[in-house]
Amino acid sequence: MGADMAATQVQHAAQQGEQPGPAEYASLNAVYAVALAGLVAGTHRRGDDVREVLGTELIPLTAATFAVSKMIARERIGSWVREPFVDDPVGRKRPRGGSVRRALGELVTCSRCVGAWTALGFVGLRVAHPRAGRTATAVFAVAGLNDFAQAGFRALCDWANQQH
Repeated sequence: MGADMAATQVQHAAQQGEQPGPAEYASLNAVYAVALAGLVAGTHRRGDDVREVLGTELIPLTAATFAVSKMIARERIGSWVREPFVDDPVGRKRPRGGSVRRALGELVTCSRCVGAWTALGFVGLRVAHPRAGRTATAVFAVAGLNDFAQAGFRALCDWANQQH
């Protein structure tokens, strides 16, 4: 009888999806910290061979990070990334599954969270391979600025239509 009750509780928890706890969030943060530490250690070992990221590069890096994080966390085109971790990768985007899977679902549906990982990737690429990093950053920065131009154009058209 006790084993049946335990099995029922496990099945119910699996259906409901266990909420992530501090250990699951700490695991994701540890992976990020290890990647960041690897980047820092890699640049430290290379010494003067590495060009520092200049302040003038922060705006393009920010725009590129915005574009990619929005694409992954919000757009239909990024639904393939969210699909293993959320119930409806295009609609309501509710994280699903057990605690680790659910924590990953929370991560891939949060544009700020994805942005932190994306920034690490762009800066890492920029430091490891400056020319490729600048090229990738430029492509995604233009895409991010295009989002703002599209939103501005839509707002201007809405305003103009309201004036008539």
